[in-house]
Amino acid sequence: MTLEMEEIRGQESALDTTDRVKIAGTALEELLVSAKKQDYLTVGVYESAKVMNVDADNVAFCVLATDEEYECDIALQIHFTLIQAFCFDNDINVVRVNDIERLADLVGTDGTGEPKDAHCILVTSPGAESWKDPALDKLHLFCEESRSVYDWVPTITLPER
Repeated sequence: MTLEMEEIRGQESALDTTDRVKIAGTALEELLVSAKKQDYLTVGVYESAKVMNVDADNVAFCVLATDEEYECDIALQIHFTLIQAFCFDNDINVVRVNDIERLADLVGTDGTGEPKDAHCILVTSPGAESWKDPALDKLHLFCEESRSVYDWVPTITLPER
């Protein structure tokens, strides 16, 4: 009987995790769309590093994206490690997304029509007052819950389109 209860709890926990990841994926999409409309996004590894170096207090959230093609890119992985360390030191939540093409679609193209480098995306909060967005609140909670189970940089799956 005890084993059955443990199995049920394990299934509930797995279901909760799946639901949490889905909710976080939807919240991330909503946040990126909203932040883009308000020009609160910094897109690109080098651009993000510059913003963090100059104005870390205005960074509200960080998204790191990779896919199989870039897993062996040592320079990119070093940048990710440094960005993560900086975010941890400055209490900035960080998530990973494994669908860089979908992220690039969400953040758009640069001035020449080329897709932006979506490997690192910062959501910024200009000015002294922190930008309030329900999706950002959901993502902060998701990250906090993930850290409670020692998942320091949780992976989020964006909703299918």
